[in-house]
Amino acid sequence: MSGLRAAERVAIARHGGRPGVAEYIEGLFTDFFEQRGDRQSREDPSILGGIALYRGKPVTVLGTRKGTTLEDHLKFNFGMPGPEGYRKALRIMKQAEKFGRPVVTFIDTSGAYPGMEAEARGQGEAIARNLFEMSRLQVPVVAVICGEAGSGGALALGVANTVLMLENAIYSVLSPEGFASILWKDANRSAEASELMKLTAPDLLELGVIDGIIPEPPGGAHLDPAFQLQAVDKALSTALSALSKIGELSIAGHRYKKFRAMGGSAYEEGD
Repeated sequence: MSGLRAAERVAIARHGGRPGVAEYIEGLFTDFFEQRGDRQSREDPSILGGIALYRGKPVTVLGTRKGTTLEDHLKFNFGMPGPEGYRKALRIMKQAEKFGRPVVTFIDTSGAYPGMEAEARGQGEAIARNLFEMSRLQVPVVAVICGEAGSGGALALGVANTVLMLENAIYSVLSPEGFASILWKDANRSAEASELMKLTAPDLLELGVIDGIIPEPPGGAHLDPAFQLQAVDKALSTALSALSKIGELSIAGHRYKKFRAMGGSAYEEGD
């Protein structure tokens, strides 16, 4: 599928049938125990997370959840978390650090919920807090961008030692429609914007923003979920195995160097 244009990948990334965090948890992890609530306000179902076993070893797994039906979309706020969701995610990750469990995140969101009530409850602070705390977690973190990853709402789960991206996923500071509206005052030029934004997996691998591309079946992950589970399983196992060789005291330093190197000299995995 290397010949696809950026706009075509955007359409595939947004397909409602793509596997999401719930499907990956069900297919790749066992003994999943969901954890709910931010211990401050309420439960945000657009973030799914908890403790599980991955290949027999304990991990913490979480991610943004869109669902596949209209009822799911409404229940999960179309995969746009509020501040409670990000606080829940951080609570779960800090617990993982306390007990020495690696963290795996699955990202599929157009961005954080932009509503007035979310801002009133501290949306910006919640995202910023996640960025700050994730940057210094003393356990390995692997992020898998499995669909659409937009803005700080995606990055709030994406400060990882290893960032993997499905072949037809997208990762950008805002949507192509938003980009076109700002730059040209015309959202209909979103296809043109998609090309300029360098939001596809090959573009981002070349720029050093991500660390690896997970292949998809022809036509997209939604057409062969079994193939996609196997591909994600292989990439995730390889990433966690590599990170397990980094000492606990240097795992945060490894993450720091990775993000500091973006936009500059190439980051070397062994540093």
